[in-house]
Amino acid sequence: MKIYNTMSRTKEEFKPINGKRVNIYACGPTVYNFIHVGNARPLCVFDVLRRYLKYRGYDVCYIQNFTDVDDKIIRIANEKGISPFDHAEAMIKEYFTDARGLNVRDADIHPKATESMDIILDMIKKLIDKGYAYQSGGDVYFSANKYPEYGKLSHMPLDDLRAGASERVGQEGEQKRDPMDFALWKAAKEGEPFWDSPYGKGRPGWHIECSAMSGHFVNGTLDIHGAGADLIFPHHENEIAQSECANGYPLANVWMHVGMLNIDNRKMSKSKGNFFLVRELADKFGYETLRFMLLQVHYRAQLNYTEEVMESAIASLARLKNCRSSLKNAVQAAKDGEAGEQAIQIAEKRKNQFIEAMEDDLNTADGITAVFELVREINTAILDKESTKGSLKVLEQAFEELVGVLGILFEKEEEIPDDILELVQKRKEARKNKDFALADSIRDEIAAKGYIVEETRQGTNIKKA
Repeated sequence: MKIYNTMSRTKEEFKPINGKRVNIYACGPTVYNFIHVGNARPLCVFDVLRRYLKYRGYDVCYIQNFTDVDDKIIRIANEKGISPFDHAEAMIKEYFTDARGLNVRDADIHPKATESMDIILDMIKKLIDKGYAYQSGGDVYFSANKYPEYGKLSHMPLDDLRAGASERVGQEGEQKRDPMDFALWKAAKEGEPFWDSPYGKGRPGWHIECSAMSGHFVNGTLDIHGAGADLIFPHHENEIAQSECANGYPLANVWMHVGMLNIDNRKMSKSKGNFFLVRELADKFGYETLRFMLLQVHYRAQLNYTEEVMESAIASLARLKNCRSSLKNAVQAAKDGEAGEQAIQIAEKRKNQFIEAMEDDLNTADGITAVFELVREINTAILDKESTKGSLKVLEQAFEELVGVLGILFEKEEEIPDDILELVQKRKEARKNKDFALADSIRDEIAAKGYIVEETRQGTNIKKA
């Protein structure tokens, strides 16, 4: 498998450090609010990466943290008159509602910053002892100029980064020796939660949290570290600097970054009125549609959300669902028999096409194309009177394998109400008795209740209009 490494800016052959064992760390959300559609894209991408590696026989340890202490969390909690910890826990619960709604599997480990203070403080001490960090009042800062490779991920010279940082230095920055230095520990302010430390009461900086948690649970170099492209700088740049200075080995071998998401060709922004929470879009279109939309474009490409794109995703999912339903009926109606050579070859060809796409930097767009090629061939096989149960089951297995790796088609089909089933049975009896006027009348009654009845050689299909 080849994966584009942000560090080298090239596709590299993926070689796990420990054979078939793969350690992945993906930066999770800062839990101050419900997750938005931009958060959802890397969630779904790394879920597919994990599923695919497991499909290919790897043992994957997937770690995704929660930043559960942060300025925004504190501000919103204070506005609500509740504890920041209670607010963060409530938002973590809402995160799982949306993530599971998107069919994103829980990480193997979900560390929280608030539960990791000992390992965070141990790392800060190590950086101070090695001369890479210094105390300034109740704060502790990392000295960026002490790390010669600073900027190697974002591919920016330190002087250029310093010039940009100089424009952003405010009152807090006056405690720094250099504009590029960043906080490892921040002295407590009035009304904020704090922890005791050798530097006084305070809380950790954002960057040190991920470095400490990823290093603690892997105890060595990560195979893959990833998140959205917006975290390349400063978050991941700072993670690399402090981790490699503290530990003496690379933080990660591969850096994967997911492209940004625009709304109607504009950057998502609350001020522009084009900011969408996952929950809002799921209520309108369904989680399944949203996941499909996020995966139908290569993960590194910029993705543009529009209502038309969502409608297209709905239509594509309908094709897949119709194929699955028709295939299920066809298997039941088909004559007994072993799988034919043609069916076996079709299944293997499309699985290989899918694997080839995914091996090329997790190309879910081309992987989905392979699925639809398989759907076209399945539909042909369904119409073939000579198709045996064995042949159709081979195609069905291939179909379910591929949609399972992508994590699509996961929503349960709505059960058909009993009164509709009764009407369908009465219609069958009317047709059997050649009372076509009655059959048409019952069909109209079913349609009035919002359902469509389709008669096929494989049986009767019932679906919502």
